[in-house]
Amino acid sequence: MRKYLALAALLLPLALAGCAHHTTVVYAAPPPPPPEFSSIAQQGYHDGIEAARRDINQGKPPDVRRHPRFRNPPAPPPAIEDYRHGFRAGYDQTFRNGPPGPGY
Repeated sequence: MRKYLALAALLLPLALAGCAHHTTVVYAAPPPPPPEFSSIAQQGYHDGIEAARRDINQGKPPDVRRHPRFRNPPAPPPAIEDYRHGFRAGYDQTFRNGPPGPGY
């Protein structure tokens, strides 16, 4: 009986050490919006990244038109197309290159 207890006492740290593996995860920041984008297009770009990130995490196929912020942009009427242009660029960029890491 003592042999089994001694063997268990020796093997327990070895068994637990095998469970202590570390995974290294590297997140790359997304590329910034193109410098020629207006401020409203830059906001759309970031909103498009977030929308694509959610779609990827939920396993949804890419479809920019499904998102309410693309359909009804939070922008004044003269800037709606600028916002949509930025949104689509950020959305497409994220689906092509993968979602950026947290806190980008």
